[in-house]
Amino acid sequence: MNEPVIAIYDIGKTNKKLLLYDREYQIVHKDQIYIPEIEDDDGYPCEDLESVCKWVKKSFKAAKKNKEFAVRALNVSAYGASFVHLDERGRPATPLYNYLKPYPEELAQQLYNQYGGELSFNCQTSSPSLGMLNSGLQLYWLKHCKPELYQNIWRSLHLPQFFAYLIHGKFFNEITSLGCHTALWDFTHDRGHDWVYDEKISNVLPPVVSTHSYEEVSNNNSKILCGVGIHDSSASLVPYLLAFEESFMLLSTGTWNITLNPFNEEPLTGDELQKDCLQYINYRGVPVKSSRIFMGSEHNFQEKRLAEHFNKSADYHHSVVPDEALINQLLSIDDPNRHFYPQTMQQTGPLPHFTGPLTDLSQFSSYEEAYHQLLIDLVDMQAISIKLVTGKQQPQKMFISGGFCANQLFMRLLASHFPKMQFYTSQLDNASALGAALVMHRHWNREQSIDHLFQFQKIEPMAVSDLSTHSLVKA
Repeated sequence: MNEPVIAIYDIGKTNKKLLLYDREYQIVHKDQIYIPEIEDDDGYPCEDLESVCKWVKKSFKAAKKNKEFAVRALNVSAYGASFVHLDERGRPATPLYNYLKPYPEELAQQLYNQYGGELSFNCQTSSPSLGMLNSGLQLYWLKHCKPELYQNIWRSLHLPQFFAYLIHGKFFNEITSLGCHTALWDFTHDRGHDWVYDEKISNVLPPVVSTHSYEEVSNNNSKILCGVGIHDSSASLVPYLLAFEESFMLLSTGTWNITLNPFNEEPLTGDELQKDCLQYINYRGVPVKSSRIFMGSEHNFQEKRLAEHFNKSADYHHSVVPDEALINQLLSIDDPNRHFYPQTMQQTGPLPHFTGPLTDLSQFSSYEEAYHQLLIDLVDMQAISIKLVTGKQQPQKMFISGGFCANQLFMRLLASHFPKMQFYTSQLDNASALGAALVMHRHWNREQSIDHLFQFQKIEPMAVSDLSTHSLVKA
């Protein structure tokens, strides 16, 4: 008998994956592809949507024919802030515009001014001004700047719902995609924002359905239960919300370090917005306060400088052993010129207007000394970002996933900033894909527990001076 599986499309900007999970949510098959970008009608890089669609259809057909498995269910996890605009025949009416594409500032201000000004608008929609990353503004831009294209749009689907549409053929809107820095949702009234109706943008948006919704797709003599898709950041939080009842935060690390706090119910403030905080809506329909910082980018920039200056290999930082005595020594030196100030995160993160000189590396006696100082300062910035969304009741636990989990100095310094919180690294691979699978769990899977999926390692804080009183901002 073929093994029952759920198929998950995990659509990232770089790699596209099809993962087949068995009933214990172990990956039993993987198909991955990288498709180079093309250019949109303005010459800006964008997804090759046609090629991605061909791969999705081809790989799904192959999965159904694979005699080792019986596909019982399917869902999609995909990155946000991206619309596919369809004509009346259900075909793409525009390119898949890149969310990094520059947005006309005067056009954004035109919209903000109509609804109480930029800060008021951002508070209502729970997102900073992010241009094309506010996907609703893409529709506003098309309507006002490319009316000949806009008039051909019959339905607009966020990326997770579009790839689900390729399978089940139905048009849906889904709350995690709609409620993720789109500027379409009014968090203060828990409904679509007034501008969406005033501009008649609502005419091209399908009805909102539950993240647990699905459509049945025929497959010979059986049915495949096809979900409606979920935004990848919200998907990565699903396993933790299902597994833990006590309060926690999740720090997802990489190029951007994103802190998610599902237990902070305090309204987003203007100050938090200006420091790169926003709110997502999770699969349960509840806002999740989050903050972000361009940590991976800043770390890479600075450690390359260290490697070149001290004549070390590009990955030498992996061999640096945390040295508590050295940290205490560095913390005792009151010299602002020795600090590492943000260089790649201007206008982003918790310190959008905080800058400083490029650090003179000749004042450090070794790579190890300079790297410890760098990590002291980077972790200080990270702690500021975390504190923005901690709330009045600090959660009991912090789970950390992603690339920085391998950096013991970063992990242990961060734990030292929050002595009353327990820190754990989480070895949960393909968290977004797994989350997309788990929201379909009750529809296809008899297995009840997912506890076996989690492998945690507790992070011990360092025996160093009180880092909670240390702040780069005061240096």
